[in-house]
Amino acid sequence: QVQLVESGGGLVQAGGSLRLSCAASGRTFSSYVVGWFRQAPGQEREFVAHINWSGGTTNYADSVKGRFTASRDNAKNTVYLQMNSLKPEDTAVYYCAVRLRLWGLSSRPDEYNYWGQGTQVTVSS
Repeated sequence: QVQLVESGGGLVQAGGSLRLSCAASGRTFSSYVVGWFRQAPGQEREFVAHINWSGGTTNYADSVKGRFTASRDNAKNTVYLQMNSLKPEDTAVYYCAVRLRLWGLSSRPDEYNYWGQGTQVTVSS
């Protein structure tokens, strides 16, 4: 069992930056790969980024590539999502989620086992 808590969301103007954090408790954090997803009102939950257990491999959705960066600190049981050059279309609730590392990386929300409660990101134009 893993508990995840996101933080760092808020209201920012277009072009600004935010850093989201995802703090984990429970089982050894390095056992998991971590995904970031987002869901805007009326939209399905979509993949944003994921990071492997060591932090050495990351992948991003095309819509955020070059603007968002995922990283992790296993000693602190925390994963980060640095979001730069934010756009109004980035407005959504952002979630982190984990799946066991032996299953590899995935961009499908239904392949993640544990989820945080989400944090709201609002980008004004």
